[in-house]
Amino acid sequence: MRIRRAEEVQGSGFDIALIGGVNFSLPGVTGSIVVETPFGVVRAYPFDVHGRKGVMISRHADGQKHLPPHMINYRAIVWAVAELGIERVISVNSVGTMQGHPIGSFVLPDDVLDMTRSRESTFHNDRTIHVDMTEPYCPRLRECLRDTLVKKELGFADGGVYVCTEGPRFETRAEIRMLSNFGDVVGMTGMPELVLARELNLCYASICTVTNNACGLGDGKITASEVVRTLQERQESLLEALLSFIERLPEKRDCNCMYATDIDACL
Repeated sequence: MRIRRAEEVQGSGFDIALIGGVNFSLPGVTGSIVVETPFGVVRAYPFDVHGRKGVMISRHADGQKHLPPHMINYRAIVWAVAELGIERVISVNSVGTMQGHPIGSFVLPDDVLDMTRSRESTFHNDRTIHVDMTEPYCPRLRECLRDTLVKKELGFADGGVYVCTEGPRFETRAEIRMLSNFGDVVGMTGMPELVLARELNLCYASICTVTNNACGLGDGKITASEVVRTLQERQESLLEALLSFIERLPEKRDCNCMYATDIDACL
């Protein structure tokens, strides 16, 4: 597969990027684009939903390897989205609940708590850029996702704090007792992906699938197979919601996300 540089892929007419996690895929997607970025290459899979074009990117995929959350090349992924001329991103995440959300339900977080410690979390190591995080998740994308889930009669929580931990291990009971005072769900892939998207003035929202009770809040220990099993069970409903969401996506964005690195414009 020939690597396509930024000048070759910009202006391709893509409306949305879906960044997926474990076990996430779109049916009928064939072919791919390999995008070169300053941080590495990223493979994106184009799709078309009733004339609305987008790409799917698997954050864990790197050839034959399944990358653990702390080793994902978040900067390359988000940069590739921007190079493709895409301004809106939906992140698909799996999470554990700390507040009793039903297993298999969805959560649309509206705030985030970053507990990671060793990840490259900015594009700007050579200068100071203060990105606005007042509304970290795009309110317009969240509204469209919310309306879609209501229409599809899928159980979900509208809002909540996503706590991102370093991984790849699961959290301890003590950590969950502490984090549950501040957050609603816990996952390992939401950051720095979100803040990197904000640094490029992209619209970004997340739809989380609740796969398990967080450590100490359920019966027995948490296993990766439990997470995958729940994701498989909810895959059809998730895809149904995402495809319907893409159809409903507004033609243009009218939110403040485009001014995230311009604080004065947001005042």
